[in-house]
Amino acid sequence: MNPPAANPSSTPDSLDADQARARLDELTVVDVRTPAEYASGHLPGALNVPLDQLGRAVPALQEAAGRGELLIVCQSGGRSAAARAQLSARGVTTLDLAGGTGGWAARGHELVRPAGAPAKPVWAMERQVRLVAGSLVLIGLALGLLLHPAWQLLSAGVAGGLVFSALTNTCGMAVVLGKLPYNRGVVGGIGLDATLERLSGR
Repeated sequence: MNPPAANPSSTPDSLDADQARARLDELTVVDVRTPAEYASGHLPGALNVPLDQLGRAVPALQEAAGRGELLIVCQSGGRSAAARAQLSARGVTTLDLAGGTGGWAARGHELVRPAGAPAKPVWAMERQVRLVAGSLVLIGLALGLLLHPAWQLLSAGVAGGLVFSALTNTCGMAVVLGKLPYNRGVVGGIGLDATLERLSGR
């Protein structure tokens, strides 16, 4: 008898949306998106630790990992992979949600929005990056044609940044955009300090 085929949507260190939903009560879900993205809709019970604040959260995450498995979540998988790499380097074992929050929603699973969240959800960070990068490329090309060819270096710089981002699985533009006020707002009075206390079991 042939062995059952492996599930292509998950690996030993990842769960697909259906697997994660079935185990949600036994997992500590950590959402590493910006506070505004988190407020736009997150997995039930997920705690928000933005990727750029992960270093500060490591001790609390180590405590939480000692009590049970951690599931790291972002929008589509890029930031969760970066977070898991950082945590692995500190000896913290984690799981990844294959397809991220977008994949979870695509399967029809519930997303939670905190009380007081804006009626119009903020764009996902990947979409914000595409908008800004595309706009800068167009501006560089237009100014290069209208004013001086040197402006085309702006477009070249953005293109180089995107290549570097793909090769290193990092995104400096996302880090910068994540610091803008509309991405940093705390919704429902839950800030990082309160989240760390919950992760530490206090």
